Amino acid sequence: MIKQFLSLEWKQFFRASYFQKGLVVKIFLILGALYFGGIALLLGGGMFFLIKKEIPEVDPVILINNYIIYWFLFEILIRYFMQQLPVMNVKPLMVIPIKRNTVIHYLLGKTTLSFFNFLSLFVFLPFSVVLLAKGYPVLNVVCWFFSIILITLSINFLNFLINKSNTVFYIAATLLLALIGLEYFEIFKASEPIGLAFNTLYSQPYLALIPLLSLMFLYNLNFKFIKNGFYLDDAVTKKIKSVEATDLSWFDRFGAIAPFLKNDIKLIWRNARPKQALMMSFVFLFYGLIFYTQDTYREMPAMLAFASMFITGGFLMTFGQLVPSWDSEYYKMLMSQNIPYRQYLESKWYLMVVAVGISFILSIPYLYFGWKIFGMIAAGALFNIGLNSFITLFGGALNRMPVELNTKAKAFGNTNGFNPTQLLIGLPKFLLPMGLFYIPYKLVNFETGIIVLGLSGVLGVVFKNFFLRKIENVYQKGKYKTIAAFGEKK
Repeated sequence: MIKQFLSLEWKQFFRASYFQKGLVVKIFLILGALYFGGIALLLGGGMFFLIKKEIPEVDPVILINNYIIYWFLFEILIRYFMQQLPVMNVKPLMVIPIKRNTVIHYLLGKTTLSFFNFLSLFVFLPFSVVLLAKGYPVLNVVCWFFSIILITLSINFLNFLINKSNTVFYIAATLLLALIGLEYFEIFKASEPIGLAFNTLYSQPYLALIPLLSLMFLYNLNFKFIKNGFYLDDAVTKKIKSVEATDLSWFDRFGAIAPFLKNDIKLIWRNARPKQALMMSFVFLFYGLIFYTQDTYREMPAMLAFASMFITGGFLMTFGQLVPSWDSEYYKMLMSQNIPYRQYLESKWYLMVVAVGISFILSIPYLYFGWKIFGMIAAGALFNIGLNSFITLFGGALNRMPVELNTKAKAFGNTNGFNPTQLLIGLPKFLLPMGLFYIPYKLVNFETGIIVLGLSGVLGVVFKNFFLRKIENVYQKGKYKTIAAFGEKK
């Protein structure tokens, strides 16, 4: 049966419409995986010698064990935002004689093939080989290495639960923030007892049973979680909800794009995932506190430009990057109407412009850090309106991952709709404002950098029709591929 599942997955991968859209992107992702995998191998192989050179009086194993908790915290963070959870279209399988347990075991087994699981293998396998070559006890090193891999797999299944359950997410986030806060304010250094625990794990090989039992526990927990909802009735039953009507007649003044604006406002107001994106965009307003309060970053003006763009660009980064995926559940119906694509795209642009304007008004308290900083924020807002908004809309043409609007069972909605392609598309959003500011800054002065960054946004607004026309052509060419991709069940 597993062989049949693999055959179905293979056919779905090559026959799906979204396979055609990003062959170049897939090649870049493979090259990126090879690049970071190679760096991990070099890091693992050279870690022992680097520690011996810099801190010769400390045993490298002890030092690694003392700080390995930060590696695992980094894993949890990067997995939550980047790891795509494997899914299957299980509805057809529910009506044929296949055991539910077999399907669930296969689904969970797919999670072990994540690149993030291999990353730990690439780092700690060469490090363990070096330890064995240097004469460290074989049993201790081997058991310690397998313990690290078992913990990595445990984090893999923990991430599955975090992404599937709000309760698990809030518990994990609270514990993580509490530990970081206690460590930062030197109230309680959690890294010390954790480091002691890992050193004990190395010195007592039989303790490798603890990570093994932890992995088994989390696997069974995931198994039960999925099995509890693995019923055809749950899959096909629609929940009826009462919707409170809202008067949005004042949007009529926007003319032909008014229906789209009303639709987006209702979408954000009535659905869980868009609401969470809106709340997250508010968090971006505080991004400047990380940079403007540190003297180190004040000496790195390019990073200040990066932060200034983020302060007013939260809505673009959270909501805007998933255009048109927000409309995936009714996109076929939307495109069957006699609606010009231009109106659809222009409504999204105005929505982002209004969001940037509101964020800029809310950023006025940053005047506390001086007129130069606030001027940079204003220039970043202009860049977001005039250039970043169009880059975001263009990126949407390449993003054909559907979004489930109401997914209360998952922390911060659903991670669907997010894929690594967005990271490649997002590079100009981060690098362009830094370059537009930094080059004039180095050639002339700080104020010139701000002016150039702001003028780039003004020019974007002046050539709005040109950009929208080009973006419209891209959407038109991929219209039917997008409809087909949104119609597929991931």
